[in-house]
Amino acid sequence: MSRRVALSVVTGVVLLGGADAFAFAQAADQALVLTHSTAHYTAPDGDRNGSLVFVTDVTASSGVKSVKVLAWPQDSSFAKKELTAKDMAAVESADCKPSGQDTVRCTYTAEVTGNDAESSPRGAWHIAVLATALDGTTTLDTEAAGFTVR
Repeated sequence: MSRRVALSVVTGVVLLGGADAFAFAQAADQALVLTHSTAHYTAPDGDRNGSLVFVTDVTASSGVKSVKVLAWPQDSSFAKKELTAKDMAAVESADCKPSGQDTVRCTYTAEVTGNDAESSPRGAWHIAVLATALDGTTTLDTEAAGFTVR
């Protein structure tokens, strides 16, 4: 084999190896991802309380530290001034359980009393989610899911 061909082969192997290492590093440093987000609102009826149930899958290669959830009406001040991670700091957390290698399924449930329903704005509502990974990265989705209050 000529020296030029041997050098080309070695260069190709090095480049392919570098590309594989880069792809592996990218997969290992996967950003937080929210998928399969759904919200289900049930209005109170007579003496029976209603509920709001939100479910989402969160994937992070470093693991998931916390998932915060906030329901907000479309006609609120958050529609004009977008929610920030700071706004989400004091809201309630979802309960998360492992559902895959790097994925957790998070569920947030809130009871809705008759008084809650009476004082809530009617119309479209959104669910905002702030997910934090163990490595400190965050993802904020201000409209992860929606529901309607009638």
